[in-house]
Amino acid sequence: MALSSKLPHQFNLIRTFVNAKVKWVRDPYLDTAVLKEKDLKQIISLKNQIISSPSKSLSIYTASMLKASLNLPTTTTKFIDKYHCVFTQFQPSPGLAPHVKLTPQALSIHKEEMAVHNSPTNREDTVQRLARLLMLAGMAKLPLYVIEKLKWDMGLPHDYFTTLLVDYPDYFDVCVIEDPSSGKELLALELVSWRKELSVSELEKRAMSLDCSGDKRRHDIAFPMFFPKGFDLEKRVKTWVEDWQTLPYISPYEDAFHLDSNSDQAEKWTVAILHELLSLLVSKKTERENLLYYGECLGLGLRFKKALVHHPGIFYISNKIRTQTVVLREAYRKDFLVTKHPLMGMRYWYIHLMTKA
Repeated sequence: MALSSKLPHQFNLIRTFVNAKVKWVRDPYLDTAVLKEKDLKQIISLKNQIISSPSKSLSIYTASMLKASLNLPTTTTKFIDKYHCVFTQFQPSPGLAPHVKLTPQALSIHKEEMAVHNSPTNREDTVQRLARLLMLAGMAKLPLYVIEKLKWDMGLPHDYFTTLLVDYPDYFDVCVIEDPSSGKELLALELVSWRKELSVSELEKRAMSLDCSGDKRRHDIAFPMFFPKGFDLEKRVKTWVEDWQTLPYISPYEDAFHLDSNSDQAEKWTVAILHELLSLLVSKKTERENLLYYGECLGLGLRFKKALVHHPGIFYISNKIRTQTVVLREAYRKDFLVTKHPLMGMRYWYIHLMTKA
C-alpha cells in the first residue's frame, strides 16, 4: 500500500502555514550562475540551425528570419557580430549574399558536444531522466509542448525525436490527449509501461545510501536547506518549517492527489515533485514559467506557486536575464554546480568562447 494512503488523519487535514510574508533575499552567487548563461541557449539554437543546413551555413537573410523563433535579444546580424568567436560571416562566391558559419573553435566544441549526446551512457541517462519526468505524480504522459519547454534544461538533443526517442519504442509512444482547459486535442509523449526501478527520487537514493539498516525506502526525509548571507526567517515561520520537515516524505512518483490540497502534508509532496523535477535537469534550474506549465498539466499550478514562495531555503528565484529562474539551492556551491553533467561541461566551453575578446 502506498505511504500516502496510510498517513494519519491529521496529516491530511491540518494546514498550519503561518500568515507571514517570507521575504525574498538576493543571492549574488546564484544570480551569477544564471547570468553566466546569458544568450547561451540562443547561441546553441542558432548553431544547431547552421549545422542542420546541408552547407553547414546559412545566408544572413535566412538567419535573420530566425530571430523571433530563437528569441534573439537583438538583430541577427548584431548577435552574430557580438559573438564573433562563435560565428563568422563569409561570402560563398561573388554576387551571392553573405552567409554565416561556425568558427573552427565553435565547430570543434560542437563535435565534442555531439560525442557526448551520442555516447551510450548519456543516451541511457537522458532516456531514463525523460521517463522519470513523465512518471512524476504517478502520471505517465505529458503534452509535447511542455517537453519542448523543458528540452533545453533536460539536455535533450535539438532533434531528440528522430535521434533518440525512435530508438526507444519500449519506453515511449506518442498519443493524443485532451487539453482540460480548452478541450482541444494535443499530442503527448506517453510512457509505454510504468518502470518501477526508476521511481526512486534523488532524495530517497541519498537516504538509502546513508542507511546502514538496509531499509529500501525512508519516510523521515527532510529537504536540504541553504540560505544566503543575511537571510533570517521569522521565528514563527522557522518553527513551522521545522515541524513541516518532520512530516512523512511521500515519493514524488506516487499519486497523492487524494490528500487535502490545503494540508501541510500535501505541500510536502508538492515540494518533493518540484525538487525531483529540478534534480532531473542538467542545469538544476529552469524558468519559473516552465515549472508552472508543468504544474498546470498535473493540476498543481497554484500549489507550485505557493511552494516556491514558502520555501526559499530549497528554491531560489533569480530575476536576472529578463525572466524569473528557479534554482535548486542544494545543487550549487556559490555559483558552481556541485555535480556537473557532461553536457554542462560542454556548455561551459561555449561560454568560454562567447566571452573571448
